[in-house]
Amino acid sequence: MTTPAAHTTAVPGTTGAPGTPSPPKELSDLAVMIGGQGGDGTLTVSDLLGRYFRKRGLYVYTSRNVLSRIRGGHADASIRASREPTAAVKADVNLIVAFDKEAAEIGRAELAPDGAILYDSSSFQLEGADTVGFPFATLVGGAVGQPIFKNTAAYGAISVMMGFDHAQTRAVIEERFAKRGGEALQKNLTALEIGRKAALETPGLADRWHVADGDAQHQILTIGNQAVALGFVVGGGRFFAGYPITPATEVMEYLMRYLPAFHGVVRQAEDELAAINMIIGASYAGARVMTSTSGPGLSLMTEGIGHAGTAEVPIVVADCQRVGPSTGEPTRHEQSDLAHLAHLGHGEYPRLILAPGTVEDCFEMTVQALNLAERWRLPVILLLDQALCQNTTTAEPYVLKGVEVDRGVRLSPEEVLKLETYAHYKFTPNGVSPYVPPGTPGVLAQVTGNEHNEMGHVSVNPVNRVKMMDKRMGKLLHVEPELPVPHMFGDPQAKIGIIGYGSTFGPIREAQGILEREGIPTRFYNARTLFPVPTKTLEPFLASVGAAYVVEHNYTGQFEDLVRGALPQHYQKLRSIRKFDGNSFRAPEIVRAIRGGSKA
Repeated sequence: MTTPAAHTTAVPGTTGAPGTPSPPKELSDLAVMIGGQGGDGTLTVSDLLGRYFRKRGLYVYTSRNVLSRIRGGHADASIRASREPTAAVKADVNLIVAFDKEAAEIGRAELAPDGAILYDSSSFQLEGADTVGFPFATLVGGAVGQPIFKNTAAYGAISVMMGFDHAQTRAVIEERFAKRGGEALQKNLTALEIGRKAALETPGLADRWHVADGDAQHQILTIGNQAVALGFVVGGGRFFAGYPITPATEVMEYLMRYLPAFHGVVRQAEDELAAINMIIGASYAGARVMTSTSGPGLSLMTEGIGHAGTAEVPIVVADCQRVGPSTGEPTRHEQSDLAHLAHLGHGEYPRLILAPGTVEDCFEMTVQALNLAERWRLPVILLLDQALCQNTTTAEPYVLKGVEVDRGVRLSPEEVLKLETYAHYKFTPNGVSPYVPPGTPGVLAQVTGNEHNEMGHVSVNPVNRVKMMDKRMGKLLHVEPELPVPHMFGDPQAKIGIIGYGSTFGPIREAQGILEREGIPTRFYNARTLFPVPTKTLEPFLASVGAAYVVEHNYTGQFEDLVRGALPQHYQKLRSIRKFDGNSFRAPEIVRAIRGGSKA
């Protein structure tokens, strides 16, 4: 085979003379961006690299940029591998793999000064000293018979450029494609060797970089949606109803795989209206329940969630936020549902909003959400976001040993026999009425979303109305000690505070490290309960700092507004760092905002 390089431009990383490559540069924190048209297999390349980096003990974080369509249109994925824990997109990219010209044009702005662009020259050409092209589609099309295997060939070329271990590179292909049958596996192995040969035959391309090994061999690769699904199963969840919607669909898909083995039920409803009402009915019948959705579906569920709040039926709703309003940008990232959720629906009723910040949080806090919902008999919202739901990351294996299932105050048949009457909405000091599953002998209860008295009978009596409102809303006061507490990071004496939630966790932690190296100490309040606003922990935090930067993905600063309303005495300390272009924060964006503010 002749050398398949598209042109003879000097390969990046060489001294300029053929056969005299520079020594490999060791990378302990690297990023690769893969882009092309939908259907080019960009996510496959990202997945293969993620598997390899995991074998080398590196921490991995991947993000993806795909359009809401089955095929076609630009799509790209970015994968970061680091010796240090990371949960953020890297600001600069070491290598761009471009299957179309658009990918190179989009990615070049993020290319590191010594970075390179590897492209498929079968259909287009690029110029520049930082580019190298191979006709991957043509090469694999002739040898394998299908151009689509160009993605595996590109993985082979990357493995040569980055000095991958050949045995482990091949093992990744075997693990990834073995289940698809011998023919598919052999074609991918052939494509791998085509890519490797192409790179090896180009002077100076091999071992451009050396990827440092890490010590994270015990970590797992997962996404937030999978963690939520597993938390639901382990936490005793047994009925899930939902309707497919990006970026929440994987929760239902994973539960279809996991839940039946535990005698649980998953129902794909005809729409979100049906889904929310299904889980309300199943919850009243005694099951632990959940649904998942995103903005448009949440709008349809709003009336049902209000019904659960008034009828005191425990439900959990996982909201995987995306760009809105309306259809918005279904595959893009945002945190703009908080204001809607904090004031969810007409009228007033208690609800809790919890915000996991890591995949470990997603698992643990799903269990907490189930416990809180049943203990306090109210709706609990798990507020997630697209990056947290769908971006793949390394994480600690889920800890099952400490999981506790708390079903709340539930009367046994023996206890029921001792009652003179059963009041489903009995007034109690903390607002929680004992629950008896329907069908228990000797018990008849009425459950309604209308205002009602203790027995569940419809009532418009003003005195009863006040007592019932106090009963329900008072739960928000009594529940406070049980809500997830914030995680604090950084210098306890720092006068610069940072407040964030959800997937802003990773970029903020990285920004803190950068600022610390510059001599700017910070303290990070990682909020995990958003509503009711956790004033008992936020107030001393704000009192201890001179300024607090609230980092969030929306236009109006929705959490900042909630904090201002709850703690008006500290409103002058609050600063905003907002991003709403559909992309996640990069750490330098946060650093620049705080660096400029610290000098003001």
